[in-house]
Amino acid sequence: MGQLSAYLDGEAAQSVCAEIEHHLRSCLDCRAVVNTLDPTVILYRTLPAPELPAGVEERLLRILDL
Repeated sequence: MGQLSAYLDGEAAQSVCAEIEHHLRSCLDCRAVVNTLDPTVILYRTLPAPELPAGVEERLLRILDL
C-alpha cells in the first residue's frame, strides 16, 4: 500500500483508489491502519502549529548547518 498517503489525501488516481478499497475489504490489518491513520491526519491538519521556544529554531538550523 505504497500509495496510502495519496489515497488518504484524495490525490490518488481512481484506479489506485479502487485497488486500495478492494484490498481493504479483505484485509483487516490494513483497514485498521487506515481507520487509525485517517483521523490522525485530519486531527493534525486542524490543530494550530505549535510555537517553538525562543532560540530553538536558530539552534536547530545551526545544528543542521543551514
